Amino acid sequence: MSGRLFKREELAIDPVDLAFVLLGSVLETTGPEGTVAARLVEVEAYRGEDDPASHCYRGRTPRNEVMWGPAGHLYVYFVYGMHFCANVVGREDGDAGAVLLRAAEVTAGPELARSRRRAARTDVDLARGPARLTSALGIGRQHNGADLVDPASPARLLTGEEIPPERIRSGPRVGVAAAMDVPWRFWIEDSPAVSAYRRGGRVRPAK
Repeated sequence: MSGRLFKREELAIDPVDLAFVLLGSVLETTGPEGTVAARLVEVEAYRGEDDPASHCYRGRTPRNEVMWGPAGHLYVYFVYGMHFCANVVGREDGDAGAVLLRAAEVTAGPELARSRRRAARTDVDLARGPARLTSALGIGRQHNGADLVDPASPARLLTGEEIPPERIRSGPRVGVAAAMDVPWRFWIEDSPAVSAYRRGGRVRPAK
């Protein structure tokens, strides 16, 4: 179950540490159609200028501006010319870093999520993968920079169950062109919503 809104200082930590904090937490979005909430079960950490797979590896740009902080904001980007991906920004203000949200279990608003994800065969598939997650939650370009710790925000991050370390697994990141073997993808081992791992494949811009 979801609890209270996170405090900004709880999210202003290294992305690898933030990944563990996010597992089991709940992302909630509200729009004209209603509210959808989803429990995060798979995430992927990206640092800044010291991470070759990060969008910030080559420095600050208009595109990655949100990723430089402050923590607790949503960094949304467009990929393949057709999908959005969402990240929670971490670290201290001015130090780039974020955690990609890879998969979640819809916990509220399943009817609305299904209407957005008509191709999903089962409810487990509604947010099983980063693009499916943003689609089910209705996250788009307009959510880039949304303050996840503001109760009036269209996207909010709430505390959830604390996941015991023995239930968390880690492995290589997915589809990056550099540092692909860095084991900064984390997931809850017994969740059926965790996405299928595919090493390599189509190379996409680094996150």
